[in-house]
Amino acid sequence: MAHPSKDIKQTRGTELKDKRIVLCITGSVAAVQSPEIARQLMRHGAEVFAVMSPMAQKIIHPYLMEWATGNPVVTELTGKIEHVALAGQHDDKTDLILVAPATANTISKIAAGIDDTTVTSVASTAFGSKIPIVIVPAMHESMYRHPILDENIEKLKALGVDFVGPRVEEGKAKIAETQEILEVVIRKFSASKDFAGRKILVTAGPTLEYIDPVRVITNKSSGLMGIEVTREVLLRGAEVTLIYGVGTATPPREARTVRVETTKEMHEVVVSELKSQKYDVVIATAAPVDWKPKKRYNYKVSTRKTSTLNIRLEATPKIIDVVKKICPETFLVPFKAEYDVSDKELIENAYGRLKKVKADLIVANDVARKGVGFGVKTNEIFIVNKKRKVVHVPLTTKREASRKLLNLIAKEIKQRK
Repeated sequence: MAHPSKDIKQTRGTELKDKRIVLCITGSVAAVQSPEIARQLMRHGAEVFAVMSPMAQKIIHPYLMEWATGNPVVTELTGKIEHVALAGQHDDKTDLILVAPATANTISKIAAGIDDTTVTSVASTAFGSKIPIVIVPAMHESMYRHPILDENIEKLKALGVDFVGPRVEEGKAKIAETQEILEVVIRKFSASKDFAGRKILVTAGPTLEYIDPVRVITNKSSGLMGIEVTREVLLRGAEVTLIYGVGTATPPREARTVRVETTKEMHEVVVSELKSQKYDVVIATAAPVDWKPKKRYNYKVSTRKTSTLNIRLEATPKIIDVVKKICPETFLVPFKAEYDVSDKELIENAYGRLKKVKADLIVANDVARKGVGFGVKTNEIFIVNKKRKVVHVPLTTKREASRKLLNLIAKEIKQRK
């Protein structure tokens, strides 16, 4: 019978399906994040085995990691030669060693080939078996700035070890965010690099328009769909510029991100980017505000002086209208949201928009439907091409929807050649 904790496997993706990952945990207080790291890896399909140093066991109990992974935890090396069983040169060896968190002590020991804990022994064995290693540092900033540690990190990088983070803030070199760690691990296993060498421009999130200095008009978009598209194209090897409005989702660090507020600002940045460099693909997921007040008050309008406020609105510039005018060869994929329409209307409206802006594909969704569009982690999309061919992606995670969209974009680009 499978351990009940493994019920979460593949609930958010299959990128790590059939991959065996050893999560090595050392004596940093950031070890409290290790259970969530394990769980996220599992949600994307991985089988995770925890290895804990003696000091790590003083911070979190091995029972917690056994619960998190659903597998026995290695806390010492015994006659079972656990380090060889996990990372030795044999058919069942692990696919990846992830040291998260990694202390300065452990990083330097791995660099020096010292094997005096379960974690360092597993790492040394992995080097000999040519198993990829990813290290996620976590320590006080003063320790992270030690010149010898810096030398050891560079030494390990030269040996092919990948490092994630840290986030240097509040006097500490904090462990990277779990999402960033997950993305690096997934990227290690990504076979498809069909966007390698391409430059992609993504717009994401809502914009806002000011009524007065404290009141705005905006919409309910979180920007998550655009963020997931950005993550997917990064995973596939592209260089990405993200023009991001006032969304609440966190953009990936690997993307070059330009933040904007108003629709005019987003329009100006997009135009500037398209004129300054060649982009192979533009994916316009953003939900810019379509209307803005004709008059913007430069003071806070007081409700004590008036009980009504009449606001006259005017249309904002349509960002996707300019893309093909500036860059006719750029592959354009806008998004179009509708509200409470039939599938037929949704597709017809989207196709009309595609023709008007000369897009190559268009993505349509109906945000009135449950679990679709704004403020949720799922989406249902209809992808329409120039020949009116429609690909329906039923309700799924926005990451999975992004993956299917990018598959179709890659296919269309290949056919266009």
